[in-house]
Amino acid sequence: MQKLKVHQILVIGFMLFSMFFGAGNLIFPPLLGAQAGSNTIQAMAGLTVTAVVFPILAVAAVAKHDNLMKLGSYIHPWFASVWTVLICLMIGPFVAIPRTASTSFEMAAAPFISLDAQGMFLARVLYSLIFFCLATLVAMKPHKLKDLLGRIMTPVLVVLIGSIFAAVLIKIPAAVSAPNTEGYRDAPFVTGFVTGYQTMDILAALNFGLVIAVNIRDFGVTDRKAVARETIKAGVIAGLMLAGIYFATAYIGAVMSAVPGLLKEGETGAGILTYAILQCFGPAGQILCGLVFLIACFDVCCGLLSSCSEYFNRLVPMVTYRTWLFIFAIFSFVVSSAGLYRILSFSFPILKVMCPISIALIIYGLIRKRNPDDKA
Repeated sequence: MQKLKVHQILVIGFMLFSMFFGAGNLIFPPLLGAQAGSNTIQAMAGLTVTAVVFPILAVAAVAKHDNLMKLGSYIHPWFASVWTVLICLMIGPFVAIPRTASTSFEMAAAPFISLDAQGMFLARVLYSLIFFCLATLVAMKPHKLKDLLGRIMTPVLVVLIGSIFAAVLIKIPAAVSAPNTEGYRDAPFVTGFVTGYQTMDILAALNFGLVIAVNIRDFGVTDRKAVARETIKAGVIAGLMLAGIYFATAYIGAVMSAVPGLLKEGETGAGILTYAILQCFGPAGQILCGLVFLIACFDVCCGLLSSCSEYFNRLVPMVTYRTWLFIFAIFSFVVSSAGLYRILSFSFPILKVMCPISIALIIYGLIRKRNPDDKA
């Protein structure tokens, strides 16, 4: 029976985690903790459902039916095509990919730059250009993502975040305030559930199957059922890692909830995490914070560029994978110039429509038996 060795499935699981864990995963749990305060546990339970449980189930549903197009075609061929394209665009050049550049700029570059508004805009453009050039180079070889993301970047990222969490546990008193928003005060679980939409993990999980399958087959596993089985294992590993880091960063936000004036209009959560790191590590903490955001955002950017390009190459085979890759990288570079707050403001209303539909599709995919006539 074909199956991956333990260290191989760990590498694939780490790679999938790194593809999930980017800008939204870093900024929303701390913001949730700071806003929910004493209700952080209930709110995190809601976020865990939409940002961990359903993404794992999505990986399983897509693996069961080979890919998202085939799963969607059970409802209607037109739905399959339109919905898959919409998901690719949302987790790709419309929102998620530009968000990786915008967030990493705000955290890894902006704190070290003192310029006027026009100068900061030009700096963001230059940063994004370099960021997308490097990400495009990495994404040119999707079967190699497991080596960079799974073996190198993910362990480094986990160690850095673990160090920050340990420092907060030791140095910052575990005092939290009452919830400071109506949603987290009156319905913390539901509010956390909806907040989880903004991580975009549900949408991303539906589309990562192609890249994961390519890397599993690169290990020599070619049987369709075996690929599906190993993909689900990787999803569980990635989900457990996500849950651990979500609760750690939400805790950081919760103990920051009592800091006067920390929460302000337009806050994305990045500032909360930065403040906590500076309290623990001093000026050097800004470098550490920037490194965490840069690694996480770069990993996700590479994974999203690759998965979107793989899908559109299959949809329109006469356009090569590399051509799609350049198209998405250039479009994302242009959108990233809008800045993080504008991107988040644009995306949330759309996600509140798309995520419930995706949840229904995931449940349908898990319940529905695979058509025996389907071929891989």
